[in-house]
Amino acid sequence: MRVVAGAELPPLAIELTPTVVISTAIATRDFTPVHHDPAIARAQGSADIFLNILTTMGLVERYVSDWAGPSARFRGLKVKLGVPAYAGDTLTFSGTVASVTESETLIEVIGRVSLGPHVTAQATLTPVALG
Repeated sequence: MRVVAGAELPPLAIELTPTVVISTAIATRDFTPVHHDPAIARAQGSADIFLNILTTMGLVERYVSDWAGPSARFRGLKVKLGVPAYAGDTLTFSGTVASVTESETLIEVIGRVSLGPHVTAQATLTPVALG
């Protein structure tokens, strides 16, 4: 199927259980206590433990690559963080094909939690053909 500008990607909701937040921080070798110790996170002014940026970037990549399929390749990824993604919340991704050329496909992504946008991103891919 041909990909066209304006096409919407299907939504993806990820439950941010404490296990998800902690295990992804540890998997990315981020041992900063605000990502795995609720007492320390609260003592530093947070409501709870929260996702680290490496996890957020990985989830953006997962969202786009699940839609694009195995033949697409990332050429670039721009990420801007917004509100924290706390344990116990749900991170819901939505995306739109911003542009399509012979050489690349540009996808705009937003990941929202209950507090608002957690991440806005632009993923540049090799041309995408859904099949």
